[in-house]
Amino acid sequence: MSIKSRIRTIPHYPHEGIMFRDITTLLKDPAGLHSTIDGIVQRYQTEKIDKVVGIESRGFIIAAPVAYALSAGFVPVRKQGKLPAETIGCDYQLEYGYDKVEIHVDAIDKGDRVLLIDDLIATGGTMEAAIKLVQEAGGEVIECCFVIDLPDIGGSRRLRQQGHRLFSLCSFED
Repeated sequence: MSIKSRIRTIPHYPHEGIMFRDITTLLKDPAGLHSTIDGIVQRYQTEKIDKVVGIESRGFIIAAPVAYALSAGFVPVRKQGKLPAETIGCDYQLEYGYDKVEIHVDAIDKGDRVLLIDDLIATGGTMEAAIKLVQEAGGEVIECCFVIDLPDIGGSRRLRQQGHRLFSLCSFED
């Protein structure tokens, strides 16, 4: 079963020249969803993972069942102002400005072994911010996991050059 074949590509969304990789077609397919979660869980089932961090919003969909299967806690990384309790935050650069992501100050315990998950990696800015938040909270990032890598955009290369381990289930070269 090919995960990649179940991902829809939408040309010129949200801007001209962008090839948007839409995982909703993968998620709606029971076999596709099952293969996605199982593929990630199999990679980490022998690792000690304390927390699985999912990045808003599609990262939540993947990270929560992975956390459940690994008997780990789930932590959401949210955009600024979305979490109700005290937070720590990190700014990151977008193509057209800046944004900020946050976690609760008590989400990660010192020494927690953390797996970070998002649907895809493009520029790597959001994941880089999430890594900083986990480290600031005292967690140890085990690996950054994605359903899709877009290597031509350069985010995965940049994070690897910073010394981070990355894993993806598939990649799309443009």
